[in-house]
Amino acid sequence: MPIDFWYKLVNTLPFEWAHYVFMENALLAVLLVTPLFALMGTMVVSNRMVFFTDVLGHSALTGIAIGVLLGFQDPVLPMLLLAVLLSVGVNLLKNMTRASMDTVLGVLFAFIVALGIVILSRRGGFAKYTGYLIGDILTVTPAQIGWLLAIAAAVMVYWLAAGNAMIFTSISSSLARSRKVNTFWVETSFTLLLALVVILSIRLAGILIINSLLVLPAAAARNISRNMRAYTAWAVLISLFSGISGLIVSFYWGTASGATIVLFAAACYSVSALFGAGRNR
Repeated sequence: MPIDFWYKLVNTLPFEWAHYVFMENALLAVLLVTPLFALMGTMVVSNRMVFFTDVLGHSALTGIAIGVLLGFQDPVLPMLLLAVLLSVGVNLLKNMTRASMDTVLGVLFAFIVALGIVILSRRGGFAKYTGYLIGDILTVTPAQIGWLLAIAAAVMVYWLAAGNAMIFTSISSSLARSRKVNTFWVETSFTLLLALVVILSIRLAGILIINSLLVLPAAAARNISRNMRAYTAWAVLISLFSGISGLIVSFYWGTASGATIVLFAAACYSVSALFGAGRNR
């Protein structure tokens, strides 16, 4: 089996952490998730969707709450359905209302988070769901890794099929429409895929920091890139470096892996900002 080959491969490394199955699983998850986040993050940053991804991540709370009310043992399905509705709804509102996107998202953010907390906090039950807030990539299972592999394949297929249209739309939606690009469907399909990636990664990264994992590598790459190809490549490299380094350091420090990964991504952003500022002088 491929997973057995992975275990044997990692076991050949001369490090203490390489001999623990939970670290072997976590490392494989990092290698799958971080490039995925980097690719999606480049479009999130380019399309000024940072606040949207934050709303999307926090909608997981309300998805969990709805799942609890409906008696779901695993709240992933209601989380996904709510994220899909939110993705489509935001794009419809964007095209129908004159209110700014920040205003629309701010209203949705306040309502969704408050509703989720109210439902989950009934009778002191909120503590049972705090694991979703910080996540734990060290508990990833081979079955979840299989889902991550499927998501990675879906993102790659989408990127090959619609990547150019998405990039064109991010540069100028009006120009893209003049060239017969259906910007509504391009943006909606991307937000739906983004919802899938975010919600299925919540347990690994956590609601509080998943937005940072999407945004920081892409923002760092943008500081040092001169074209789209370099932008994407640097985002993937920075995301991989942050993910692997943060995971290994968290093992020795005994800290939360997701948050440690974010600290490395933030450090990369700081370095890239200094480098970009120096180059532009």
